[in-house]
Amino acid sequence: MNNSIDGLKTDLYELTMAAGYFQNGVKLHGCFELSCYSMPKNRSYLVACGLEQIVDYILNLRFSEDDIQFLKRHPVFQSVRPDFFDYLKRFRFRGDVWAMPEGEIFFASEPLIQVDAPIVEAQILETYLLSTLNIASLVATKASRVVKAATYDGVKRGVVDFGSRRAHGSHAAILAARAAYIGGCLGTSNVYAGKAFGIPLYGTMAHSWVEAFDQEEESFRKYHAVFPASTVLLIDTYDSLQAITKIIRSDLGRTIKGVRLDSGDLEILSKKVRKMLDEGNLQHVKIIASGNLNEYKILDLVKRKAPIDTFGVGTDMVTSRDLPALNLTYKLVQIHHPEQGIKFKAKRSVRKRTIPGRKQVFRHYTRKGFFAKDVLGLFGERPAERAEPLLKPVIEKGKLKKALPSVAEIRDYTQLRLLQLPSSFLNPERRCPFKTQLSEEISRIKICNYSGTHIHREPDCR
Repeated sequence: MNNSIDGLKTDLYELTMAAGYFQNGVKLHGCFELSCYSMPKNRSYLVACGLEQIVDYILNLRFSEDDIQFLKRHPVFQSVRPDFFDYLKRFRFRGDVWAMPEGEIFFASEPLIQVDAPIVEAQILETYLLSTLNIASLVATKASRVVKAATYDGVKRGVVDFGSRRAHGSHAAILAARAAYIGGCLGTSNVYAGKAFGIPLYGTMAHSWVEAFDQEEESFRKYHAVFPASTVLLIDTYDSLQAITKIIRSDLGRTIKGVRLDSGDLEILSKKVRKMLDEGNLQHVKIIASGNLNEYKILDLVKRKAPIDTFGVGTDMVTSRDLPALNLTYKLVQIHHPEQGIKFKAKRSVRKRTIPGRKQVFRHYTRKGFFAKDVLGLFGERPAERAEPLLKPVIEKGKLKKALPSVAEIRDYTQLRLLQLPSSFLNPERRCPFKTQLSEEISRIKICNYSGTHIHREPDCR
């Protein structure tokens, strides 16, 4: 899904700053870090997602002749020299990108992505990186919570992404389908995502199909005749229990795969439907439930022992309704001057302070393999024994370092990492803080920077 070659998919000020750097002959190398400034009040962890789309964007980012002519006509660029537009015609990313693996669990203040490049190049990337990581990480995290709620009692139940029609646009729907699968969903209803990413596809029927026929049973039979091996019947268009009676009395029940409830009291209805199906010797018929579901409603249904086999989740998952945005930032943390070397940089304004210096995230584990704490250290700093550095090289001098994993491999990695979280972090009804510390070296750099001391590669405030 390569829609990322358009250089104008950015904010205006990224390009005005780029022109400013270029026209003033600024030759600095800048390191920017993308991180979540603070943890949301209703999340104990976050799932990193969207790296594949970001890599695709960076490697293919170009400015077409039409793009450049548009910029030339814009009043803001009237005083910009022609050689800047010549630069855009030749634009290629030449820097380095380090990142956490897609599907990694992360927490506040931890860099997900580092861009180390000529500052013009690094600046232009900001808008696309933030918007892509935001939607993908939100949905992957939400999906993981929904899937955990569905299996809260240890019984294996599935979750399917049904949210494309509720997403914020068709492109967001595709990214959300991918992220939901990475977060643990069985698959998606989005056909494009199925083709593009190899995600399993699921679907039943709409109420309009049932209403298109004079008799409900006729709609069931005609659908089954076309899809005999995969029929799931929607039974709540009129009366769910009467629909089950029709299915039991006919020969449909022997070969259909399932029935779907999309409204009403799902606990009571699912229990009655399951009882009727079992008494009709239709134990093989599964119950799928949908209709404004989220992790909280699903957890309640599980606790009430509703006999639902699969949940279709739409709006709440693809929009992450209870957390529609992450506080992501893309900040300059250090610059490399050709003559003066490396200088550490940070914002010192109230409530927007950032941590200076290019960093590495070192993850520590308990003896049983669970996450114990994360330590932010200076890039190149030696980790403590058995601590795992999370940031890995992805792009080097504008070239992909190695092939990225498949979506299925990312999904498996996510599930493995979720198993390493302490169980309390997986309870959707609780929020647990995670311990993230600064190394001594990063702490010294931070103190120096906040005191206004200009420091280079070797920090020393004494």
